[in-house]
Amino acid sequence: MTTRRQMLKSALLGGGATVVAATAMGSLGPEAAFAAAPDQPEPGVPDPEFAEGRIRAIKDSTLVVLGSNMVFHQIRVVDGTSLWKLGPVGFDQARPGDGLYARGVRMPDGMLAAESVWLNIVNIKGHVRNITNEKIHLDHNGKDVLCHVVPGRSVAVHSDAPPSADLSLLRVGQHVQILGAWRPDTNEVDIATVFSPH
Repeated sequence: MTTRRQMLKSALLGGGATVVAATAMGSLGPEAAFAAAPDQPEPGVPDPEFAEGRIRAIKDSTLVVLGSNMVFHQIRVVDGTSLWKLGPVGFDQARPGDGLYARGVRMPDGMLAAESVWLNIVNIKGHVRNITNEKIHLDHNGKDVLCHVVPGRSVAVHSDAPPSADLSLLRVGQHVQILGAWRPDTNEVDIATVFSPH
């Protein structure tokens, strides 16, 4: 069986940037951004098929990204790349200043051909300091993070229950984990999912 990665690599090496749609190859959800890669390199060795940082420029279908280690990456986005920014989005939603994680295939010229790009994704834990219908004030390691409820998008997962748009079971003082999209250069996050242990 041909994997998503093999299909992407053969399409790019063959010169065809138009590959099957991401949904046909199995689009990756936001939780996958924080999952271990199938072929994890040795500890301390950089993963050649992963990049992170902030977008400095966008040239055609290439993202020029400055990593937190001050190394520049060129990330190529093709028709088969899945992009996430609080939900599946098109390439036109990428902006200079956005933070990203990208996973894909390293090409001979050093460019990363992206399978998946997660824009501004954050995964934070903390205690609820205050809550309203529109916002959760989260104490994350002593810092206040303002988390916005996005109608039609934000859900809560309580214990093992299915996701629900009803966030009313959350309580002040409760420990939660929030997966969402950071608003660059602020302490604010748009909520995708709030995970609550009970």
